[in-house]
This record gives sequence, C-alpha cells and structure tokens, in this order.
Amino acid sequence: MADGFDFDFTLDQVQHLLPRVKNHQEWYDSMVETLPQYGINDIARVSAFIAQCAHESGGFAIMQENLNYSADGLQKIFGKYFPNPQIATQYARQPEKIANKVYANRMGNGDEASGDGWKFRGRGLIQLTGKHNYTKCSEAFFDDNTLLEQPDILVQPYYALNSACWFWNANNLNVLADAQDIKMMTKKINGGFIGLEDRLKHYNHAIEILQG
Repeated sequence: MADGFDFDFTLDQVQHLLPRVKNHQEWYDSMVETLPQYGINDIARVSAFIAQCAHESGGFAIMQENLNYSADGLQKIFGKYFPNPQIATQYARQPEKIANKVYANRMGNGDEASGDGWKFRGRGLIQLTGKHNYTKCSEAFFDDNTLLEQPDILVQPYYALNSACWFWNANNLNVLADAQDIKMMTKKINGGFIGLEDRLKHYNHAIEILQG
C-alpha cells in the first residue's frame, strides 16, 4: 500500500485510469507524494479528484487552455464578449487576443491591454485561471510570486497536479467527494454543469478500478 492512502493505490491502477498519458510513473509518483497531503487519500476522494481532473485535462494530456476559437465558436461560448459576427471575426483564431479580451478586468487581471488574460490563462489539471488564483497558489507553494513570473511551471506534471490539489483544498471539495456529490463539485470547478455526464463516467470508472 502506498504511504498515506487507506487503500492499495498502485501504478497499474493509474495506467488503467489514464490511458492517454505516456509518463504514468511520473504521474503516479507525484500523486503518491501529493494527494495525501491534501487528504485525498481514500477511494471516494481519489476517484472524484481523478475524474474531475481527467475531464478538465483531456485525460491528463492537456495542461493548458486552448483558446483557438472560430468566430462562430466565440459567439456560442463567449457571446457576452462577442455579441456580433463583426467583433468575433476580429478575434477569431487568435488565442492570445481572445484570452486578453475574455479574461480582462476580472479574477485579479488588468484590462485587455495588460496581457494578463493570456499570461494567466488556464493551466494545470484543473485549469487555474486569473492573476488572483495564480497569486494565491504561488504564495502557498513558494511563499513568493514565482507563478506570476513563471506561469508555465503549471504545465509540468508535478505542479499541474499540485495546483489542482491546491484548488481542491481551497474549495473544500473533499467534503463533496465524501458525499459523492459530483454535480455540486462540478459547479464549484466549472461554474456550471458542463461535461457532467463525462465526469460521472470517469468517476464510476475510477471507483471500479480503485476498488479492484
């Protein structure tokens, strides 16, 4: 049994749960070191954590937000910021420009011209987004502004995992994991219920694998 877990958590389980990744050992080692520090140490909590992260990151394979939207996509997803085809067309297929517009003046970011939207776009397993979250997470990890100066650290597996654990802890998601309330957990992470069916599928699969 891996230290800190109350069940037998193995590399073989991680290989089954994350078929899209190649560096299973690296992810497993990071999980063994990190998850128990945040109380993510039983089958219900580990299953919920892996399920949510798997949905958010394409099976632990995508560590940063993809903002390469077409004009039509911008209007559908960010209609508040792109209310007509003319504005959407000016930003289409320009991820940096899109991020700077949709994330401006919120989450601790400056205005569109500041570049904060792109600099602090979603990264990590549960895509940490916005200068405020980067600041708080950096203080927790490093006691300084390392993540503000080097935000791309969060695409590395160890820090991608740790930032997700930090977010999980900051939002008391272990309580919802204990209650098996995947719906409310999704709302805390996503702000809505996008991908709920896929999250539930990942969760049920994780429960099955971890229970053996």
